[in-house]
Amino acid sequence: MKVILRSDMENLGRLGDIVEVKAGYGRNYLLPQGHALPATAANLKVFELERKKLRARADALRGDAASLAEKINREGITIAMRVGDKDKLYGAVTSAMIAETLAARGIEVDRRRILLDAPVRTLGEYTVRVRLHAEVVAELALSVIAEKSAGDEPESKVADGNAGQIPADENAESGE
Repeated sequence: MKVILRSDMENLGRLGDIVEVKAGYGRNYLLPQGHALPATAANLKVFELERKKLRARADALRGDAASLAEKINREGITIAMRVGDKDKLYGAVTSAMIAETLAARGIEVDRRRILLDAPVRTLGEYTVRVRLHAEVVAELALSVIAEKSAGDEPESKVADGNAGQIPADENAESGE
């Protein structure tokens, strides 16, 4: 099936390209999502009329993605995780955790846009790529640190050694 692309598509083509795709992909995804039109003579004329508007919208999306990429490149996030022997994590740092941490800082990124080759399972410093647009990829500095456990807290919070205990005279029952 031949289609005219109405937007830049990663691994497929750029706006205005006429490409050959499998019929199911075109019929079930590209056409319903508005990413393409069937390549007919009438649709070519329609596309030429709306090309400027589509190009302006694509440029605006690319510009927004570039400004967000600059913000992400400046940011560095730290995620605290529980660790076991040899600094191996209980669980793993996933793209959903990274997206959640970014959202807490006011940067909304879909977790599917965060490109992790594999979940992070050890402490350390990592560079995580975030694909914001077909042409814009940001790099995020990620630090995975050990979570402080309850045993790491200083004991100065307890005023005296008998804190939390009931005095003996209130405990005693009078049998008289």
